[in-house]
Amino acid sequence: MESNRGQNGIQLLLAAEQEAQHIVNSARNAKMARLKQTEEEAEKEAADFHAHMEAEFRKKLAERSGDSGANVQRLEQETEAKIDHLKNEVSRISHDVVQMLLKHVTTVKN
Repeated sequence: MESNRGQNGIQLLLAAEQEAQHIVNSARNAKMARLKQTEEEAEKEAADFHAHMEAEFRKKLAERSGDSGANVQRLEQETEAKIDHLKNEVSRISHDVVQMLLKHVTTVKN
């Protein structure tokens, strides 16, 4: 009878071991499936973010490109204004500069 009980105990231990192995394998498989799902979600999120940033970049690029004609016109006006200002300054001080240069060129120092 004791041998029957010992045999029965071994069978119970083997069954418990197989059940534990099954639980561990199920948990491992569930973990791998969740990791794969998480990775797929992360890749999708990264792709969505990349697409969003690309769209924003294209939008801003289009806005700036659309204004390039206006920007060119504005820059041309600013350049003309600066050139006119410089011409006025030159005409205003050119006589004084010529007089100063003549004074320094004609003055003899010992």
